[in-house]
Formats: sequence, C-alpha cells, structure tokens
Amino acid sequence: MTRRKPPGVSMESWVESQIREAANRGDFDDLPGAGKPLPNLHDPNAWLAAYLKREGVETEALLPEPLRLRKEIERLPEVVRGAPTERLVRELVADLNDRIKLWMRNGQDTHFMVPLVDEDEIVSGWRETRPVPEPPPAIPPPQPKRRWWNRRGASRTQ
Repeated sequence: MTRRKPPGVSMESWVESQIREAANRGDFDDLPGAGKPLPNLHDPNAWLAAYLKREGVETEALLPEPLRLRKEIERLPEVVRGAPTERLVRELVADLNDRIKLWMRNGQDTHFMVPLVDEDEIVSGWRETRPVPEPPPAIPPPQPKRRWWNRRGASRTQ
C-alpha cells in the first residue's frame, strides 16, 4: 500500500516520486505488451468500439434513429424469413412501421427520409422464400381382413 502524501508537497511532485520509486524497484519490468505498439493508435474512436464490445453493446446503438430504422428495413426480409406464420410477419412489419411513424411525429432530424414498409410486399417475399411443404406420406390401402379359418388353412399349406 502506498504511503500518504506528506503535507507541504505538491500532488504532482509526490506522484512523480512514487512512479520513480516504483520504476527503481522494477515494478514496471516485464509488463504484458511491453515494447509493442498501442493497438488502433490511428483511430481515435477505437477505445469506444472496444468498450462497447466489452460491454456487449452493439455499435449500431450509436447511430441516429433514422439510420437505425433504415438498417432495420434492409434486414427485414432476412428477419421474417424464419417466421413460422404470416400473422407473425405482419406483426413484425406493423411494429417497424409504428416505430417509423413515431419517429416521423417526433419531427427531429428531418434531413433523412424513412419510408414506411409495404406489408404486402414483405409478406409476398416471405411466401416465395418459404420451403414448399412436402405432401403427407400416402396411406397404404387397408388390407382385406382374413378370417380365422383362412389363416388356419394358409398355415397348413406352407
């Protein structure tokens, strides 16, 4: 544990003396990454991207709302491709359209135009990409019932 700053000594000179003493003791020798260049030194926002990745936050969250909505519109066909029912596809499109309408009512950032999604167009695209269901297996015709006396006679002849 470090000792307390003595009174009458400036904070800067006290910290510098602490660093110098630690260097003389060898506390900074053999640190991981020693002698290697700092990563992404040329990118001033690299620290932000690394922080967001470490915290599990998508970098898309930093985009302005209209750009985020446009990206959702672009990804919508892939999102609905896995939907099991047409009703769910229509609900997803309606939810996105509601968020677009809310953004339009907000009246901010009018530099970007975000069109509403055509629900019928997305549903028709969803139908085209769905796999064609296989017909159910044919049920074999029922075998005629054999009477007990027919079974008895068939076993004797064999």
